[in-house]
Amino acid sequence: MRVFVTGASGHIASAVIPELRSAGHSVLGLARSERSAAAVRALGAEVRRGDLDDLEGLSAAVREADGVIHLAFKNEEMRSGDLGGAAAADLRAIETMGAALQGTGKPFVGTNGLLGLMLAGFRGRLAEQDVWPGGPRIDAENRVIALAEQGVRTSVVRLPPTVHGHGRHGFASGLIAIAQATGVAGYLGDGTNRWPATGTRDVGRLYLRALESAPAGSRLHAVAEEGIALRDIAAAIARRLGVPAAPVAPEDAGRHFGFLAAFVGLDAPASSRRTRALLGWEPAHCGLIADLLQEEEN
Repeated sequence: MRVFVTGASGHIASAVIPELRSAGHSVLGLARSERSAAAVRALGAEVRRGDLDDLEGLSAAVREADGVIHLAFKNEEMRSGDLGGAAAADLRAIETMGAALQGTGKPFVGTNGLLGLMLAGFRGRLAEQDVWPGGPRIDAENRVIALAEQGVRTSVVRLPPTVHGHGRHGFASGLIAIAQATGVAGYLGDGTNRWPATGTRDVGRLYLRALESAPAGSRLHAVAEEGIALRDIAAAIARRLGVPAAPVAPEDAGRHFGFLAAFVGLDAPASSRRTRALLGWEPAHCGLIADLLQEEEN
């Protein structure tokens, strides 16, 4: 297949694109800048310059492709506090790409974050069949799934907040940067809330399987570890940096954690049982804590 990948210079794409190419697919990667384009070319993909606001360009690229993997999101806007604006731009892009795919039967793999469902109000151990009526990024997930009724073989990969590998750790990288700046590896309250985690290479393999064989309307969980306590993540960061780990009071969360304050107290255990059974996906990368400590030892 010729696969159009948005967010092609990002962390997740650094695993997805090599998996696609190893499986014999060609890749057309969206890149916003020449620096991003160089990173996409280094992965062996062809470059399409543009961004999520270039709706005409997105439509044209999708029409040229045999399948789409949508990884891009306006993370800078989210980090600056405009999650709603970033989510709205994502939804517009999905509507545009979906319209170009209607009736084709081609695969369209979307992306969501597991923490977003907790932020919107879901509570408990999240499974693939659990859905939520709306919220930032959730509207986009639901729209992707709905395209299955319009002749598109859609699936959505829900990512944990800590996708780790290649020296990056998702939201945990933000916690590392905060600990470096403040001298404290912090967690909120007693730190017993949990985040799921998965290795980057395992996530790349799941996107490939979703593209090739996920049934239309599938929600998939890229989860290797169902839930790691935030205080354990903080302890690993503390050891890595040689700083203390300590609780942060709720009233100080915004000052200490910045944009992560909205997420750092969320309890988000998640299962991937159905995903593994459906696609035969089995994570093989080491766990998050081991990954952090391996880097500390090296």
